[in-house]
Amino acid sequence: MDINFKRMFIPAVIAIVSVSVLFIIRGISFGLLHRWAKRTETKLDDLIIAALKTPSIYWCIAIGLYIGIAISELPERYVFYLSKTIHIIVILSITIATANLSGKIFKNYIQKSELPIPTTGLAYGILKGTILIIGLLIILTVLGVSITPLITALGVGGLAVALALQDTLANLFAGIHILMEKSIRIGDFIKLETGQEGYVEDITWRTTRIRMLPNNIVVIPNNKLAQSVVTNYNLPEKKMSLPIPIPVSYSSDIDRIEKILIEETRKAVEEVPGLLGDPEPAVRLIPGFGESSLDFTLVCHVREFTDQFPVQHEIRKRIFKRFKEEGIEIPFPQRTVHLREGKKL
Repeated sequence: MDINFKRMFIPAVIAIVSVSVLFIIRGISFGLLHRWAKRTETKLDDLIIAALKTPSIYWCIAIGLYIGIAISELPERYVFYLSKTIHIIVILSITIATANLSGKIFKNYIQKSELPIPTTGLAYGILKGTILIIGLLIILTVLGVSITPLITALGVGGLAVALALQDTLANLFAGIHILMEKSIRIGDFIKLETGQEGYVEDITWRTTRIRMLPNNIVVIPNNKLAQSVVTNYNLPEKKMSLPIPIPVSYSSDIDRIEKILIEETRKAVEEVPGLLGDPEPAVRLIPGFGESSLDFTLVCHVREFTDQFPVQHEIRKRIFKRFKEEGIEIPFPQRTVHLREGKKL
C-alpha cells in the first residue's frame, strides 16, 4: 500500500506543482501582454489576449496533468485514455478560442476597413460554425473514428433532413443570397411592399430584423424578404431629394413666390440639420393649376431619409412666417354654387 501510495502521490504532487508554476507564468505573461497592448493603437492585440485568457487556464491544467501522467506508473490503458481526454480538452479549447477570436477579428476588420460587407449574425455564425466543425472532425480523428463513413451517412441523411427542414433551409439560403447580393445591408433604411419601414438591425440565419421609427422591431423571414419588393433609401446613396408642395393664391406673383421659396431654403441650409445646399434648391410650378390654388413644389435635398421630417417642419414654418410678412395668401378649398329657380308649373 505504501509503495502504491508513493507511486500515486509523487506524480500527483508533480502535476500540482507543474500546474502552479504554469499559472504563475501565465499570470506574468498576461500582465506583460496587457501593458504592451495598452501602448499600441490597434485593437487586434486586445482581441487576441481576451480570446486566449480563458483557454490558457485549461492549457495549463492539461500540460500539468500530462507531465504527472508521463512520470506515473499507471497501466498503459489508463494512460492512453487520460492522454486522449487531455488531447480532446486542448483541441476543444483551441477550437472554441479560434472561433471566438476569428469572429471578433472579422467584425473589427470589416468595421475598420469600411468594406461593403455586412457583419451580420449570419456571416458571424457561418464563420464560427465552420471552425467548430473542423475542430470536431479533428477530435474524431484523434479518437480514431473514420470520418469517411460519417460523411457518407450525413450525405444520405441530409436528404431526409432537407425535406423536413425546407422552410428553415429556404430562409438560410435566402439570407446568404441577401448578404452576397448586398441589396440590403446592416444600417440601411428600407421600406417593404407591405408598408413597414425602418433600419435593418441584423440578418440572421433565419430572419431579418428591422427597427421601425417608433423603436419597434419587425421580424421577417429571409425567404419572404427575398421575394418581396423592397425600397432601399440608402442605395445608391443616402442623399435624397425632398419635394414639398406649397399652395398659394391665384392672385400671387409667380416670380415673387419662386424667389421667396428659394431665399428661405438657402437661409435654412446652414441652420437646419440634415438639409443640404448642394444640389441647389429648385421651385417648379407643379402640379400647377389646382382647383383653389397655384400649386408649387419646392425641391430640396436632405442627408438621409429620416432627415426629411425635421427639415419639412422647419421649412414650412419659415415659409409660413415669410408669407404672413409678405401678405401672401395660402388658400383653402372653395366652391362656388349657383342656384337656379325651377319653372313654375
